[in-house]
Amino acid sequence: MAHTITHKNKLLTRLKKIKGQINALEKALETENECFKILQQIAAARGAMNALLNEVLQGHIKEHLLDANTKARRQEEIDNLLMILKSYFR
Repeated sequence: MAHTITHKNKLLTRLKKIKGQINALEKALETENECFKILQQIAAARGAMNALLNEVLQGHIKEHLLDANTKARRQEEIDNLLMILKSYFR
């Protein structure tokens, strides 16, 4: 079973927290809060997204890049992962 399916509830809980942070950011902008408060919300949302990315990425590496029997790396999966990381960090 895929790691995103196995840990679906945990990932969805993280996503709901991110939605809450984004909604709080939207409200802060709409109510014209101080820029400091807005920056705090942006940083919190970014941290939450990074935590979600980290969790899914760790599961991906463990499930798709290492063969359970031989611990052999799979070049195609590594290349795919590197492509995703490259686009993420742009």
